[in-house]
Amino acid sequence: MSRTGLALAPLVVGLLAGAVALAQTPAPQAPAARAPSAPAPQTRSRYQPDRFAGRAGSYYRLVWGVDSLAVKWVESGEVLRFTYRVLDPNKASALNDKKNEPVLIAPEAGVKLVVPSMENVGQLRQSAPPEEGKAYWIVFSNKGRLVKRGAHVNVVIGAFHANGLVVD
Repeated sequence: MSRTGLALAPLVVGLLAGAVALAQTPAPQAPAARAPSAPAPQTRSRYQPDRFAGRAGSYYRLVWGVDSLAVKWVESGEVLRFTYRVLDPNKASALNDKKNEPVLIAPEAGVKLVVPSMENVGQLRQSAPPEEGKAYWIVFSNKGRLVKRGAHVNVVIGAFHANGLVVD
């Protein structure tokens, strides 16, 4: 044999031994059939995503003392209800001030919705001094159902602006 043949012999023997070893490993067995079990019970998650995570959520909490801002489509769409929860009554007092006229602006529909006023009741909004931890609401008339579910709206109450709220 030549010198190169002798030098390659250990390499060839090693490769052949490895191939034989791989060929002799037992084939993986199929998993044993399991008896069908009852499906795991479905639990409803109570997790509610924060609509204003990060900077926007911090802004409303720190500057205006409110969180949980939401706009809901109610009464078959004839009314939109804006809700919020008060964290700091002093900062949130501007939202309940009767002097500040609330307006809901829907840029996609090209409309400004106002708070309806009923003869015996007055404006459909809460104007009592805010209390910490309580939720408050303001109702906007959506006559003609111009603002649809999924629309992005802005709520303006005096200097307070909540932009980009999605109608649920």
